[in-house]
Amino acid sequence: MMDLLWWEIAILIVAGFGAGLVNVMAGGGSILTVPVMMFLGMPGPIANGTNRITIVAHNASAIATYLRHGVPHAKLCASLTAVAIPPALLGAWFSTRLNNEQFEGLLAFVMVAVLLLMQAPQGKKSASAEDQPQNLVLGHVLMAAAGFWGGFIQIGMGFVVLPIMHRVMGLSLVNTNILKVFIIFTYTLLAIFVFAATSEVLWVVGAIAAIGNVAGGIVGARLTLSHGEVLIRRVLTAAIIAMIIKLLFFP
Repeated sequence: MMDLLWWEIAILIVAGFGAGLVNVMAGGGSILTVPVMMFLGMPGPIANGTNRITIVAHNASAIATYLRHGVPHAKLCASLTAVAIPPALLGAWFSTRLNNEQFEGLLAFVMVAVLLLMQAPQGKKSASAEDQPQNLVLGHVLMAAAGFWGGFIQIGMGFVVLPIMHRVMGLSLVNTNILKVFIIFTYTLLAIFVFAATSEVLWVVGAIAAIGNVAGGIVGARLTLSHGEVLIRRVLTAAIIAMIIKLLFFP
């Protein structure tokens, strides 16, 4: 258990809020919460496990909304979730085997990769047309690989899952976002117990960040400003660059 000062609690809530906002508007919110937890003195592997509480909370709030309208492709959602769970648990276990120096080096590499992905052209986000599942075998194989990554570090998972379901499997972006929430919620909820059993999870710290995360998700979902996503991407880019410099040159 970390003894938190009032300003550290405030920073966690603000970081959680920013992550929730980013997850809705752009994706990659964990890239804010994990580094902030590390800045507050938490070892990287423990921050990685503790951050899963915010992910579960964020996705649970989204599920509560989606369930009112029904789950599209429910059987496909169940099968994709089922193939993602075992590799996600394995990935979580592998993550707990890293020491702090190894985790920081990996995190710096991942943040550079996510930064490059964010700058790549995104294309028009149309609701797509057909929405007829295709390439089912390939889609499930790729989702299993994505599950390992989600369990291992989670950061940038949205950039991995969305192309699998949208571009490979032919689902609309609307339904892809809905299914993504159910898949990530389920394997992350189970992965938390792997972290708790093999490493450590700071439940109170995670719950504090989760408060901001849920609030940020709600605000992000309702934000209709035309340049909202552009602004968030710019702020997130600046934050990522600052953290990369810190990890590489001021360990």
